[in-house]
Amino acid sequence: MKAIFVTGGKQYYVTEGDVIYVEKLQGEPHSEITFDEVLYVDGKAGNPTVKNAKVICEVEKHGKQKKIIVFKYRPKKKYRKKQGHRQPYTKLVVKKIVK
Repeated sequence: MKAIFVTGGKQYYVTEGDVIYVEKLQGEPHSEITFDEVLYVDGKAGNPTVKNAKVICEVEKHGKQKKIIVFKYRPKKKYRKKQGHRQPYTKLVVKKIVK
């Protein structure tokens, strides 16, 4: 069974058993999270969402991605600014897709 759902302003195309990384969510590791905003389930597209459809996931862990460097500068003006950033994430395992 395949589904498309929305979380964190992004859409995710998943099947049962998939492991996905999403924007950080509230929830303890090894707890379940249910997503009700499902756009597509097995050939059935919603308008805008599919009624009574759910994607049930288990929180595996929380973490931070690799550091990226944000470097800004203005040529010939002696302006330089270096900054690092690590985006937090939640690792989810898709347990069940309900039509």
